[in-house]
Amino acid sequence: MTYRAVAAAMEASTAYLTRRALPDRLAVLGKPLQVIFGDQDRRWRPPSAADYRVVPGARVELLPGAGHTPILEDPPRTAALLLAFAASDNARAPRAS
Repeated sequence: MTYRAVAAAMEASTAYLTRRALPDRLAVLGKPLQVIFGDQDRRWRPPSAADYRVVPGARVELLPGAGHTPILEDPPRTAALLLAFAASDNARAPRAS
């Protein structure tokens, strides 16, 4: 990608999130949600994971010792959370869209 393409993508992403926060966008979809944050994330404030609680039934987890990419930093614990979520009634239950 060119520098201009990267800069334009970042600008568009920032504008998208500025118009309406991601948790608020997800709350109205009526879909199951699993949120996994590393408690050592340096890109996003780990306490901001709690913002996703506006989504009805959302599961929000903080992984101790993980940073911005828990799936790479702690694959076993991340996979365990995802597998448990996928097997749960929360993930299988249809909701209104």
